[in-house]
This record gives sequence, C-alpha cells and structure tokens, in this order.
Amino acid sequence: MPSVVINWWAVIVAAAVNMVVGAVWYSPMLFAKEWSKLVGRKMEDMRKNAGPGYAVTTVGALVQALILANVVGWANVTTAINGAMVGLWLWLGFVAVTQGVNTVFSGGRKKLWAINTGYFLVVLVINGAILAVWH
Repeated sequence: MPSVVINWWAVIVAAAVNMVVGAVWYSPMLFAKEWSKLVGRKMEDMRKNAGPGYAVTTVGALVQALILANVVGWANVTTAINGAMVGLWLWLGFVAVTQGVNTVFSGGRKKLWAINTGYFLVVLVINGAILAVWH
C-alpha cells in the first residue's frame, strides 16, 4: 500500500466539520424532533448524559477523517469534485449498505435509516472534498 502524507490540520478541520454538521443535523432546526421520536427518547434526557456520546463522536470523527484522508491519498484525488465522489462511494458502500442491511434485519424504521445515513452522506461528501484539495 502506498504511503500517504497526512495533513493533520485538514483531518482536524474535517473532524470539526463532522461535529458541526451533526450539531445542525440533529438540532430542532432539522431532524431532532423526528429522530428522538423514532428512537423513543426525549432530547432532554439525552442532554443530561451527553458527555460520553460527544467523546465517542469526537474520536469517531477524527478516525473517520483520518481514514478518508488515506483513501483520498491512495486514490490520488486532488479536486473537490473527485474528493466528494470518493466520499459518496464510501458512504454508499460502507454506510448506506451496512445500515440498510441492519435496518431490514432488525425491523428498523426506514425514516431513521434516512436521517442517520443522510448525516454521514453529507459529512463524507464534504470531507472528501476538503481532504482532496487540502492535502
């Protein structure tokens, strides 16, 4: 596997973008009310114990950005459009499909699948573009 030079500032910015998109995506402005209804929990209850969730999300965002930076580097992608396409393909192959399978077999709600995987679609497309041009 070829070695990739990682721009750590780009990885940190991509992780921050992940967190900002998540804050907006799961806010009352967009999907918070519907999401909390679908998962059967009140937003107030989740806010009380949000610390561990934010910690896991932050680490996950950093790991995801680092892996995406490596894939973008291995593919030798250097334009925003092509970086966004890498993010789209990774989302389709590894997020949409796996979560779709889980949703079907667990009897989960398609609307919840759409909200959760839609968030990762937006994040991976934006971050693919960022990491492609800022390497």
